[in-house]
Amino acid sequence: MFSATLITVVAAFAGVSWGILGGALPGISPSITMALLLPLTYSMDPTAAIVMLASTYVGAEYGGSIPAILIRTPGTNAAAATVIDGYAMKQQGRAGEALGISLYSGFVGGLFGLGVLVLLTEPLSTLALAFTPPAYCALGVLGLSVIASLARESLVKGLMAGVIGLMISTVGTDPVTGLSRFTFGSPDLLSGVPAILVMVGLFAVGELLVQSTERGWVQPAPERARIRFPGPALWRRIALPQAIGSVIGTFEGLMPGGGGAVSSFLAYNEARRWSRHKEEFGHGSPEGIAAPEAANNTVACTALVPMLSLGIPSSNSAAVLLGGFLMHGLIPGPMLFVSHAEVVDGLYAGLLAANIAMVIVGYVIMGPCIWLVSRPRPYLTAFIYALVVSGVFAIETSLFHVGLVLAFGVVGFGLRYVQAPLLPMVLGVVLGFMVESNYRRALVLSSGDHMTFLQDPVSAVFLALALLFVLGSVIGHARTRRRQA
Repeated sequence: MFSATLITVVAAFAGVSWGILGGALPGISPSITMALLLPLTYSMDPTAAIVMLASTYVGAEYGGSIPAILIRTPGTNAAAATVIDGYAMKQQGRAGEALGISLYSGFVGGLFGLGVLVLLTEPLSTLALAFTPPAYCALGVLGLSVIASLARESLVKGLMAGVIGLMISTVGTDPVTGLSRFTFGSPDLLSGVPAILVMVGLFAVGELLVQSTERGWVQPAPERARIRFPGPALWRRIALPQAIGSVIGTFEGLMPGGGGAVSSFLAYNEARRWSRHKEEFGHGSPEGIAAPEAANNTVACTALVPMLSLGIPSSNSAAVLLGGFLMHGLIPGPMLFVSHAEVVDGLYAGLLAANIAMVIVGYVIMGPCIWLVSRPRPYLTAFIYALVVSGVFAIETSLFHVGLVLAFGVVGFGLRYVQAPLLPMVLGVVLGFMVESNYRRALVLSSGDHMTFLQDPVSAVFLALALLFVLGSVIGHARTRRRQA
């Protein structure tokens, strides 16, 4: 018994360490990090192998926030929302505080998600079955409604950026007919433009291009080379954003196609909506870090609910974990809890150890990370360029992908020049395929009847919420302009 527990804990620590490393490398998503580890678990004990893979998922979701805060480069899709206020805090000399909030919020979200996974696996797994193509489409529309809130000074510029993102999401193979669209004869575009390439290009390369045009590069002020966890006053302030992120992450994790990126943006938007310090968002708000980080770490656990109960992976990372189950002769589903209960119990214990390991490993690794960003800017810029190019090239060993990232860097530079927000474009890329594919499937199933979106109760609720969000944002923009006038 003791040896089995020790092996589980060691597997959790090893998985988290590898996951943080993979998540911190731009271009290496949690699913890729897990896939790289998958062959090494073939000869391991099934429980230890599953724990290591699941712990890698937990570590990678947190690890993506490290480069997001330090070098304005989201290591994972879900960390894109953390860039907004995380990097702003870093520029204010508060990188240690931002990293501490991220780690603490990730730990809170992970424990909340684990509680949901353990206590509500069977009841909540039925929720995913209620989602039809109209509901998935409406969920995507709900996510896109956040664009109205993200477009701060200019609603037109925000909508323009969102439309560009939606246009990019249409590149590739048609989800219904299978025909190629906007590929210009290039086989590299048949699978579409990966969202992580767009994010790395817009945020990382675009920021480097902006910095290269600034005069008089000065030595950055030295950061305190240690992490700073929030104190009691900050605990109370970020408690509500963490709760919002955890609840949104729970529902997003249960729904196939949702994932950490969608939950992070929704959590950020809702945290801003309910905050007493709305003016700080985008300029270094602790709440703007706490909400998305709690959300994506909650997803890392709740995404396993439909996978364990129904054998349906709700994300790419859950699909890799499903491959790990099948590789060891384990069939996820209701019978898994009967025939291999020890594996499920070991997974629960391993995820608890993984969340504890995330705090320990994250604390140890922060010192070197904060020291790194205090190096002279020319050296740091060259290192970031090398990191971006090597990370992107490692995804599919494709120079074409490297070219895409550089091209999106130029686009990001242009958007900054006209003072257009970047996040609406990112949101359009992330949600575009989800909205289009389910919209067209819904019309095929209903013989072209658009009333199917209102007849489906889940879809109708999501569409009503999206309408309320848009109207609220438009009214808020109008009031702001009147006050300024």
